[in-house]
Amino acid sequence: MQPVRDFFTGVGFFFQGLGWVARHGRWWLFGLIPALIAFAIYVAALVYLGNNAMELADWMTPFADSWGWRDAFRVMISIVIFAGGLALAVVTFTAVTLAIGEPFYEKLSAAVDPLPDEVEQPWWKTLPRSIRDSLVTLGWVLMFTIPLFFLGFIPVIGQTVIPVIGAAISGFFLTVELTTLSLERRGLIRKQRFAVLRASKPSALGFGVAVFLLFLIPFVSVIAMPAAVAGAALLVRNRLSPVPAEAP
Repeated sequence: MQPVRDFFTGVGFFFQGLGWVARHGRWWLFGLIPALIAFAIYVAALVYLGNNAMELADWMTPFADSWGWRDAFRVMISIVIFAGGLALAVVTFTAVTLAIGEPFYEKLSAAVDPLPDEVEQPWWKTLPRSIRDSLVTLGWVLMFTIPLFFLGFIPVIGQTVIPVIGAAISGFFLTVELTTLSLERRGLIRKQRFAVLRASKPSALGFGVAVFLLFLIPFVSVIAMPAAVAGAALLVRNRLSPVPAEAP
């Protein structure tokens, strides 16, 4: 079945990216720098959230002051708050790391996917556009993932169907973020990039879901980030259409 084969072809591009950075260790170390910075920021934020989740739960639930079981209720709310923060960290890590490491990952992507006669733009010109596009993509991600987070509390469905849907949505938007570097260098604006990825959705999903599942493992998101950028460049170079005729 072709969609299934395309899905696993997409998965394979991540491992191709892993192989590329394994053969080019200098680029892997180069790509670790912004990922480590972003990871340190997220760890500090999550530690702060964990230490203050109970106080935040108290502030959010003044109506429970007279309840006999208010402490147990607020502990549950604090767990939900921290889980929500952790989920938000997972879905935003790539966008924040790419924004921090724009000049790093632009060079890494260009090394994996060189284009003839390319005119390199200074990073300070591309960074504002990259941040703007990342915010738009993040808006789409949150529009889907916030309802899915609450649907995850539904018995049975919340532990089976919802995680699969969430992984597919998060994976697709991870591919959107990671392929931006190579597709932008081909002159594609945001709407055109989405059109290209929708046209090759099984491959885009396969690549993104593989990255998303790996990024759920603590610290793996850091060491695998250069491989994800390299794999995305190879996905664009070898699988995706070069330039769509017109954005829909």
